[in-house]
Amino acid sequence: MKLGWYIARLRSMGPAELLHRLDEKRRKIVSRGRDEGWERYPASALRPVFPGLRAVVNAARPAARAAIADAAGKTLAGHFAALGRAWPKRDPANLFPPDLWRLDPVTGQSWPGPKTYAFDIDFRHDGSLGDVKYVWEINRLQFLPPLAAHLLLEGDDRSRIAIEAAIDSWHGANPPFRGVGWASGIEVALRAVSLIVALDLVSDRLSDKTIQQAGEILAASAHWLPRFPSLHSSANNHRVAELAGEYLVGVALGTDGRSARDDLVAEVRKQILADGSGAEQSPTYAAFIAEMILLSALAARMADEPFPLAAYERLSAFADFIDWLGPETGFGDDDEGRVLTSGDEPHYAQSVGSAIRGFLRQPRNPALPDDFRSLFFGWPSEPADPPRGLKTFAEGGLSVWHGEIGERQIDLTFDHGPLGYLSIAAHGHADALSLTLSVDGRPVLVDPGTYLYGSGGIWRDWFRSTPAHNTLNIKGESQSIMSSKFNWSHKASTTLVASDPPPNWSLRARHDGYRRRFGVVHDRTVARHANGIEVTDRLLGGTHMSEIVFQLAPELATRQEGAVVTIYADNRSLMKILLPSDEITISRGDKSPGEGWVSSRFGVKNPADRVVWHGKVGENGVITRFLPAGRME
Repeated sequence: MKLGWYIARLRSMGPAELLHRLDEKRRKIVSRGRDEGWERYPASALRPVFPGLRAVVNAARPAARAAIADAAGKTLAGHFAALGRAWPKRDPANLFPPDLWRLDPVTGQSWPGPKTYAFDIDFRHDGSLGDVKYVWEINRLQFLPPLAAHLLLEGDDRSRIAIEAAIDSWHGANPPFRGVGWASGIEVALRAVSLIVALDLVSDRLSDKTIQQAGEILAASAHWLPRFPSLHSSANNHRVAELAGEYLVGVALGTDGRSARDDLVAEVRKQILADGSGAEQSPTYAAFIAEMILLSALAARMADEPFPLAAYERLSAFADFIDWLGPETGFGDDDEGRVLTSGDEPHYAQSVGSAIRGFLRQPRNPALPDDFRSLFFGWPSEPADPPRGLKTFAEGGLSVWHGEIGERQIDLTFDHGPLGYLSIAAHGHADALSLTLSVDGRPVLVDPGTYLYGSGGIWRDWFRSTPAHNTLNIKGESQSIMSSKFNWSHKASTTLVASDPPPNWSLRARHDGYRRRFGVVHDRTVARHANGIEVTDRLLGGTHMSEIVFQLAPELATRQEGAVVTIYADNRSLMKILLPSDEITISRGDKSPGEGWVSSRFGVKNPADRVVWHGKVGENGVITRFLPAGRME
């Protein structure tokens, strides 16, 4: 697997990247020993990055105060949960033992610590310790800002003691640049953000020792981040996080961060497309990028050096995209990465959209009253009606329709976008021409989700595959061919062929992912008709036995009668699917992939009905119809 991964990555690299990787390897070797040890990173006087933050948090609404108290209370009681997993409860008298920072809560094993140089840790290929995502999560120290906010609001001295204990423990257990906590730049950046925000809120209440330790961590981070940047084929959300971290740490240390700031502004235009969609083909990764940029823009505004107007325009366009997408729709990878958080957030992208509106003083329906992010960025200027009608995001390759069929509200998405961003398309899924559909706000046809990354094995492959999505596949093959967990050896190219406007709108798109292997192009038309939605699938250039898949939400039930599948919610008919013939199988979550699974969040998978039609498809095409039921059925 390791050799195959290197071969696949080399195929994705051009000459410039090959030279960069060789030089990067040299720098990693040189840094071993030479750049290590806290004595190399003396703490200088730290400057506030968000000087108005205390006043803003002190004005928190009652719901936000309660949410902060709840988050802090969980930390003080020894609880930590993330990625669908709860860590073992810790003794409140010893909240942050040194081994905590190395513990994998799933396997119970410990990752390498202070005795191991960070770049000697094989977190990509050695799955014996578990998925590195879990151990990295607690090392982000994202429980510190809610603790600091609670200390500021309530004067709870237990929070001060916990903050000091956490920083002291992390500092002692993770010297530069030893252990898994230093192995990735994005982790370095997110940890720095947590420290900066906590210090800006309560630095006057913390001991000199704690301030010194935090300053040393930030100084070491300032050295590490620009030294090992994510460039070329890996310059995705990691690059944005690294640049934002470098810029914000520079403000805290009083150094010149203009280069990082300029590079970050340039990334805004690369990774948030002109129509507001994310280049990585994942709304949650786009939200993470937008939040990192937004936090940096907040620091720049407070320093009276605002970002250029073009960056604000892209953020506003992303908020528009999220408004159209709606809270129940996602696609591509989602590792639940956050920048500022007080705990579980099921509608993260919507919260970031609301934060953007608050920062720019634009109208929008606000986030929930307890939204932690709103404390930093403010609230939308006024409510706004949700989007209605048909909208196509041409650069991102997604069409969205919000409208009525009979008595039912229908929300539909049609994916005709690229596989992902840059040559490896690391976080894209082979989901070209797939659909999602909700009835009265209830998800019916859903994206299958992500499940796991490094430890996912065959499950990682399944959740990225074409047969897992609501589209056509030939012989169970994916449109794009995987070469590793975050790479593809062959990428399908997708084109929107035609778009007719409402009321009886029609969208036609196609992809060439099957041309090389099967000699055909998949062409799909999605159209609005008087009593439903009609989907026509064609294979241009030949005829093949195919599958057309419809993955349902886990809580729904089905009943088949001939070529009709009726979908039920709470024992009431919600929608009928009229398929081309009765060659249908309905399966629901067995022990292996392929039987009907939906991952509602990272690390979690739920059985769910998967409806599959089997038959020949050629140039004449086959038609599937979706007929929403009346409200009383």
